Amino acid sequence: MSTQYHGACLCGKVKLSVPFANTEFSACHCQTCRKWSAGPLMTLAHSGDLTIEGQENVTHFNSSEWAERAFCKECGSHLYYHLKGTQNYYIAAWIFDDIKELKFTAEVFIDKKPTCYAFANPTHKLTEADILAMAAGKA
Repeated sequence: MSTQYHGACLCGKVKLSVPFANTEFSACHCQTCRKWSAGPLMTLAHSGDLTIEGQENVTHFNSSEWAERAFCKECGSHLYYHLKGTQNYYIAAWIFDDIKELKFTAEVFIDKKPTCYAFANPTHKLTEADILAMAAGKA
């Protein structure tokens, strides 16, 4: 069973409604995510359609051959990371004001994490090789 959650960018010109089946979130420590978000990118995974109000204010940046990142072109708020050719989205966790029970469950690209910080939460940790194997269907 899923619950519809509502989020918005900082200026409010982009609003998302997403039916999450669970509210487990993860952190990505890859260099691209850290550059984009000035720290680890924390996201909620969603597979399916997104309802976006203010689509004209969304800008997409092709960050790789397989993924794009979306942000509000007015305020710059990060909205989501999307795997091209799929309905797989990794939505910025902190744009949702109505999610109260988040659970931090995973860290990806853990081998790319700088040594200057660490999370105390017990999480499932995946390396770059783990992620690439999953993407290739080998895991």
